[in-house]
Amino acid sequence: MGIQISLLEASDHIGWDAFVNDHQQGTFCHLVGWKTVIEQGAGQQCPYLVAKQDGEIVGVLPLTVKKHFLFGKALISNMFCVYGGALTADETVAVTLYEHAWSFAQDHQLPVLELRADVPEAVKDASWDTATGSATFNRQLAATDDEQLLMIPRKQRAVVRKSLKNNLSTNWVGDTDTFYDLYARSVLALGTPVFPKKLFAALASVFGDAVQVQLTLGPDGRPVASLMSFYFNQTVMPYYAGGSAFVRPLGAHDFMYYNLMLHARERGCSIFDFGRSKVDSGPYKFKKNWGFEPTPLHYCSRIAPGAAQPNLSQQAGPFATLSKVWKKLPLGVSKILGPPLARHLG
Repeated sequence: MGIQISLLEASDHIGWDAFVNDHQQGTFCHLVGWKTVIEQGAGQQCPYLVAKQDGEIVGVLPLTVKKHFLFGKALISNMFCVYGGALTADETVAVTLYEHAWSFAQDHQLPVLELRADVPEAVKDASWDTATGSATFNRQLAATDDEQLLMIPRKQRAVVRKSLKNNLSTNWVGDTDTFYDLYARSVLALGTPVFPKKLFAALASVFGDAVQVQLTLGPDGRPVASLMSFYFNQTVMPYYAGGSAFVRPLGAHDFMYYNLMLHARERGCSIFDFGRSKVDSGPYKFKKNWGFEPTPLHYCSRIAPGAAQPNLSQQAGPFATLSKVWKKLPLGVSKILGPPLARHLG
């Protein structure tokens, strides 16, 4: 029997995650729970595709529909995620899944199929574009606390040592309300609309212990930094971070990430995935300072004739203008106006 492609049904949820967990390229971003998180937390449609052969799952492709007059229309794998694309048993299944995804995009007037992954050469033709402006950072965790500290290059290690003397502490069961307030402050300073609060609540609810909210407390016991991390197999991925005005003076982010490395090892993790950053950006340089080497990411998009990717750069274009104005908003106003916009920016 040939390959059968269908939209994900509830009866396939367990099989989907089993396939992702067993696949060599499987990531937290491929888990089926993201469908619920994105639909409930951001109000987007997620037409996840499943490939089967002889009744067995041989491929999965998470997809999200984005439609916005300013930020464009696209079918994305996967929205709000740094990784995506199809996971398949072989290249033939991948080609079939991508062709079905493109057909879905055309049927729903979506001019762009954006994959946060590379695609097989057998798929690519002149309609595909590859973006190479971002990198990811992965590194093995050390066997002991002392070795973990020594893995950090000398200058950054000195910064971490200094933060360890600032009477900071960690709350490993932080609440999403406190996290969200600190996160909203940080993205406002960057000129970026904040994601809906219900998106983070859905992440915590859907994924349970695989999502951890970490709060770094200042000398007075008040939260000064926050971090939402994801756990998948033996990998920990710090994902959403925020902080107050005291973050830099106290070295709270340095303290926070170092303590996560130690804590993740205690939870059985062996890999620290520092996530995606744009090449030569501040976060990119910050991660290199920790001794992480960048691995280039190749994001591929198939674009309909006459169409183009929307310009979402904060350096030029309409989003750059929005960013400059956004930084001037009061925090409370940004929390009201941000989510309706940001749910299209994941």
